[in-house]
Amino acid sequence: MSELTFEQMLEDPNSIRTIHSGEVVEGTVIDVKPEEIVLNIGYKSDGILARNEYTNDSSVDLTEVVKPGDTMEVKVLKVNDGEGQVVLTYKRLAADRGNKRIEEAYNSGEVLKAPVTQVLEGGLSVVYEEVRVFIPASLVSDTYERDLGKYLGQEIEFVISEYNPKRRRYIGDRRQLIAARKAQMQKELFERIHEGDVVEGVVKNVTDFGAFVDLGGADGLLHISEMSWGRVEHPKKVFKVGEKLTVLIKEINGSKVALSLKFEDQNPWRDAADKYAIGNVVTGRVARMTDFGAFVELEPGVDALLHVSQISREHVEKPSDVLRVGQEVTAKIVDFNEADRKISLSIKAMGAAAQIDQDVVPVDIEAVISAQSEE
Repeated sequence: MSELTFEQMLEDPNSIRTIHSGEVVEGTVIDVKPEEIVLNIGYKSDGILARNEYTNDSSVDLTEVVKPGDTMEVKVLKVNDGEGQVVLTYKRLAADRGNKRIEEAYNSGEVLKAPVTQVLEGGLSVVYEEVRVFIPASLVSDTYERDLGKYLGQEIEFVISEYNPKRRRYIGDRRQLIAARKAQMQKELFERIHEGDVVEGVVKNVTDFGAFVDLGGADGLLHISEMSWGRVEHPKKVFKVGEKLTVLIKEINGSKVALSLKFEDQNPWRDAADKYAIGNVVTGRVARMTDFGAFVELEPGVDALLHVSQISREHVEKPSDVLRVGQEVTAKIVDFNEADRKISLSIKAMGAAAQIDQDVVPVDIEAVISAQSEE
């Protein structure tokens, strides 16, 4: 201890001072223990600052946060604890000042930042300058948060939306900050993008009819019909949430953005007139069938109709009698309409050269036709 002797008091009258409970004083650290700090506060007795009056964290080792020679402001709790020592507090002084800062931030709308110390059933608890602020779950984000646990220990920004010191009720709001940032990002995005632009995005959600892609300020819809030049059975079989995409901005209508992956340089119809000229022999797979014919995929995005009357020289009742989906067929182009993107095929026109891949689905057309005739 550095308690002044009677002789020192006589030699230096200025060394004797009067202190009162509630007074804020400055002290110099003269000794530190894991659970206690001793300060010289210029009084006849030293001040004692216990760990529980320094912080609410009972695991803190005070020797790791302060050292002899450090100066700090503290508040006097008791001038005499019964043993002649002055009881000090640091956290209550910090809380008083924190309350003042919270009030100022509430009045000014200042954005504060603090770590999340607790995850409660109804929201998050943060500590700002020794003041606990509660952020309700509804004010944590602008979207529903299923798992608030991910915020524990994370430093977050918020504003004070409610300040009631009498009830010690301090409510924080993070949602409005997120909404404001998104609005600004959306404004900047729409000032930057135009129809026909190629941009980067991240898949945010996948539905039965398409995928929503985050463009960094707004979501764009990639409809199932714009996912490929070919057919897409289901978006979830093609895309995953979090996947990065390079997409084409097809249309902007207000805040709605329509996207596409059908880039013109990959359009299979660009050179279709040469590849699928009348008279050319092509090979494809049966994609789907109707009563009047089978549609054969020649390549992704290019289908051709094989009419039931063009399957064989013999009568075929319906395509499914002799063909199966997925079956490979070779046929001749008998009609090509580039404007309407329609191609017609004929196996019959090939004569003896007509082929249907029997390795995929073994079918003997002539046998089937013969059997039908006998019936």
